[in-house]
Amino acid sequence: MSARIAVLAGDGIGPEIVAEALKLLDCLRADFGLEVELDAAAIGGAGYDQHGDPLPQATLDLCRAADAILFGAIGGPTYDRLERDLRPERGLLRLRAELGLFSNLRPAILYPQLAEASSLKNELVAGLDIMIVRELVGGIYFGQPRGIRELEGGERQAFNTMVYAEHEIERIARSAFDIAMLRNRKLCSVDKANVLEVSELWREVVTRVAADYPDVELSHLYVDNASMQLVRAPKQFDVIVTSNLFGDILSDTAAMLTGSIGMLPSASLDAGGKGLYEPVHGSAPDIAGKGLANPLATILSLAMLLRYSLKQARLAGRIETAVGNVLNQGFRTLDIADGGHSVSTAEMGDAVVAALRELA
Repeated sequence: MSARIAVLAGDGIGPEIVAEALKLLDCLRADFGLEVELDAAAIGGAGYDQHGDPLPQATLDLCRAADAILFGAIGGPTYDRLERDLRPERGLLRLRAELGLFSNLRPAILYPQLAEASSLKNELVAGLDIMIVRELVGGIYFGQPRGIRELEGGERQAFNTMVYAEHEIERIARSAFDIAMLRNRKLCSVDKANVLEVSELWREVVTRVAADYPDVELSHLYVDNASMQLVRAPKQFDVIVTSNLFGDILSDTAAMLTGSIGMLPSASLDAGGKGLYEPVHGSAPDIAGKGLANPLATILSLAMLLRYSLKQARLAGRIETAVGNVLNQGFRTLDIADGGHSVSTAEMGDAVVAALRELA
């Protein structure tokens, strides 16, 4: 039975990078026997342009029916003038909430071929392999009340609420412990329990869940210290679990340790393993349509889709090997070229397809 993949290319460089991942899917169907059906839909700015909504109902229905979602990128300066609820980013936030995609997996892996592209010394980052597990549908990004109000005297005051219930903390903690069990069995929970009551509860619940995972070594760090440690000695970490806001910040810090955010995939999973897969980077409207974008993060997101939602770990590994082989051959897009020769978005995608076919 064929799996259904919803394809949401989005805005900016989204259509370009997703097109390269679709080349890989075509190869997997033709040469490896993968049975999948693809359905495309608009989201973000494209959704607003076509339907007046950054998350059209037809797109939401398609995603609910699909087994997995391949996502490009959303946003751009042309949409900044819109009311907040109509901006492209609100469409993605709504999609995550509607589908219950609470567990965001953000690997930070340094390919040895790109060690020189990292801003840190080679001895600090060589062999880097971290998994950040970020709670994605709660916390300050979704908490109520929120808004901007006018005080006496006419001054405006903005406010947001950071809030987590025990069950929300427990489910993301279990997701992180399960991943740690598949890796090196080390989990660091990041919070701000010395200042925030919500972090006090976070630490209490994570510690309680740890009793069900006696083989996993649990540690705790305050978020400011964790940020420093990621730069000082990143290889001390294996799996990090943290809240929505802290995870957003720390995962981007970890991304730069790898040399380029253009190399990093991500997965956002529900309780049953259905997920949305997207590159960590944004829509980069300044280079959209120029063939300069790095498609490898999207291609590696496809590998995560195969591994986590379609249970095709063997094919996921083939894609990851193909990416490594292409880097060994010297192919570089502009963001990782380090002053040397660079190839276009399409040329990089074609090179990965060719390397994948050699593995058939």
